[in-house]
Amino acid sequence: MKIYTKSGDSGETGLFGGPRVGKDDARVEAYGAVDELNALLGVVRARNAAAARPDAEVDGFLAVLQQRLFAVGAELATPPEARARAALPPVEPAWIEEMERRIDAWEAALEPLRRFVLPGGDEVAALLHQARTVCRRAERRVVALHRGVPVAPEVLAFLNRLADLLFVLARTVNARRGVAEPAWDPGKRG
Repeated sequence: MKIYTKSGDSGETGLFGGPRVGKDDARVEAYGAVDELNALLGVVRARNAAAARPDAEVDGFLAVLQQRLFAVGAELATPPEARARAALPPVEPAWIEEMERRIDAWEAALEPLRRFVLPGGDEVAALLHQARTVCRRAERRVVALHRGVPVAPEVLAFLNRLADLLFVLARTVNARRGVAEPAWDPGKRG
């Protein structure tokens, strides 16, 4: 199988089991943003593995999330009427419930938030904050798609909860590594 097909040279791409659409189509924007998030989680995992004290729990759950994000991307890349949809793994409500349990557990071990936290601290934590913002962008792209084409409610909830989880995970990484979280000081204006 060749990597290049030349079929996209005119600015179109094929949906999974569906028609060709413009590369700027809302569906392509949505699954492209999810793919970007998945790639960034790969960077987070690589940086975590290279850290002086890699966190196996963080790596293990990010690996699970990458698999699940690929399923979300496949869901978004497949038109509702496509026969290929039958072969897709479903986006499970249990995934959202698991993220909520992890958020609650990790948050319980953290100092309560008293101020807004700036992205930063440990390098892995800073990358998790970046992943959170990319997740929010992906969520916005999926919401835009949903305005024209129905998207499974589990997909919308998954991305919303994932952004929350990435925020708490960034805080958790900073706490586990003993790195102070940068806090927003509204009195400092440069």
